[in-house]
This record gives sequence, structure tokens and C-alpha cells, in this order.
Amino acid sequence: MKVLIVGYFTQISKLNITSHFPKDWDIVIIPPGKEMLHHIEDCQVIIPEHIKVDRSLLSLAKNLKLVQTGAGYDNVDIDACTQLGIWVANASGVNAQAVAEHVMALILSYYKNIPFLDNFMKNRIDENQLDYTGSELKGKTIGIVGFGAIGKKVAEFCRVFDMNVLAYTRNAVVQPDGFVKMTDFDNLVRTSDIVTIHASLNPQTKQLIDKEVFKKMKNTALFINTARGGIVNEKDLIDALKNRDISGACLDVFESEPLSNDSELRNLSNVILTPHTAGMPDGLKFHKKRYDFFMNNIKRVENGEEPESKLNQLY
Repeated sequence: MKVLIVGYFTQISKLNITSHFPKDWDIVIIPPGKEMLHHIEDCQVIIPEHIKVDRSLLSLAKNLKLVQTGAGYDNVDIDACTQLGIWVANASGVNAQAVAEHVMALILSYYKNIPFLDNFMKNRIDENQLDYTGSELKGKTIGIVGFGAIGKKVAEFCRVFDMNVLAYTRNAVVQPDGFVKMTDFDNLVRTSDIVTIHASLNPQTKQLIDKEVFKKMKNTALFINTARGGIVNEKDLIDALKNRDISGACLDVFESEPLSNDSELRNLSNVILTPHTAGMPDGLKFHKKRYDFFMNNIKRVENGEEPESKLNQLY
């Protein structure tokens, strides 16, 4: 079994990932580029990061049986895979706990001003000069856009902090105990103190969050995105942050990744940034639950079974 993993990984990450799979499997971990194309021709499985799995790429993949993604799958042409008899599956819900914890860490870091205070202490500034603002979470309203596994887990955590929870989804799901209030998109962005994105990227959500949406938000609102960068118009976000149309942002994903060194986001004091690591709790781009899921799905396809969390139907 040849498994091609395309993305940017450290040497330690590669060792961790490779050692997790059966020793008789051929695991190739490689960044996007020309060399990747040589391995496409004879791999049975591809796990794509930072590349598009489109008809052009699939035309080279003569032995491909499975395209396995993480939670997101906006980079895969599912119709083309179906026509070519290739399974597509994602790892829905596998990283829900990790991402939800990351969201809470960002919220707490922002409202408790942790980056500022950490810098203050490390630079040995006179504590008599300490001047900062902070806030408690109790009573704040968080608006969750997208209410799948991650959105629901964020809601559970926010309940513990005595927060009010609003949620918007195109497929409305009512929580049985009623602590989540389902609402429409406009009401959510207008009334929430925190707006956090947990929707998938698709034609309906591409650049869903733009200048018109930021204008509707409270000027004290915190915006969080750990889903997909393409859901947000990044220029409009930067303008909203600079003009103080919103109070701040916490971002783990970006329109173009990795985030360019000259991005204005890096220089804004009201922004907390992380490098698309929300779903990787074990660090070094290795998440054991994620790769356990991948390995199980590959074995299923190898044995002629349907993969779990399949995104298409072949027969």
C-alpha cells in the first residue's frame, strides 16, 4: 500500500507519521511540487494538504483508490473522483475536541490579555506602569456559525463559563436541553460579543464574512476563525480591525497559507495568530486520533469496504 501525504511537515513530524503506519506500507511525505507528481502515478491513497485534487491531478493517478482528508474537503473535486471510481472521505469530528479547546484558549488569551501580560513580564517593565484591559466571560454572548461537531463542542465549553450561546446553521439542530438558541445569521452577528466560525468552505460560505458583516457586528466584538480562511474576506477583516469596526480577532486559518511574512495581520495589536494548528493537539503536525482514523479507513478500502465518513458513493 502506497500512501502519499502532501503538505509541509518538519522532519520530526515525518518520523512520527511514518512510524504510525504499518511497516510494510510505503509512506511518502512530500511538499507540493514537481516531485509530488512522480508519486501520484502509483499511489493508492493520497492525503492532501495545500494542494487541489482536481481532474488534472487525478488524470495522473492511475492506481488511486482513496482521497482521505482531515475535517475539510474543499480542495477535492468529489464529482471527478466519483466518476473515476475513487473514494473520498474526511475525518469528520475527529479533531472536534482539539479545535474547541483551541477556540477557548484563544478567547481566554484575548479577554485575559495573556500575550500582552506575558510580554510585559518578560521585558521586566515596572509593574507600577501596568495598564491593560481585561474581561470575564460570564454573561457574554457567543455566536457560533456552523453547528457541527466542533460548533457543538464549543457550545458545551461556553456553557461551563456561564455564557449565552447563539448558533446559526443552514440545517437547524435544536439542543434538547435548550441552552443553545438557534437564530438567523444577521441576528447572530448583530448581537454576539464573540463570533466564531465553524462552517465548511463551499460556494455558499466563500467570503461569507465581508465588510458588510463586520459593519453589522458590535464594535466591541471579537471575531474568531479556526475553520477555513476562504470563508473570510481577509482585506475586509484587516480594514475592520484597523478601523475598530470590531474589537479584535483570533485567527488560526488564512486565505493563503502559510500566512505571508508581510501580512498586515502580523502587526496588529488587537489580533492573536496561530499557524493552523487548532486541530493538532499533539503538536508537530501529528494528531494520533487523526492518523488512527486515516489508517483504519485505508485498511477498510484495502479490504474492499466503504470508508467511514465517506463523501461519495461508488456503488
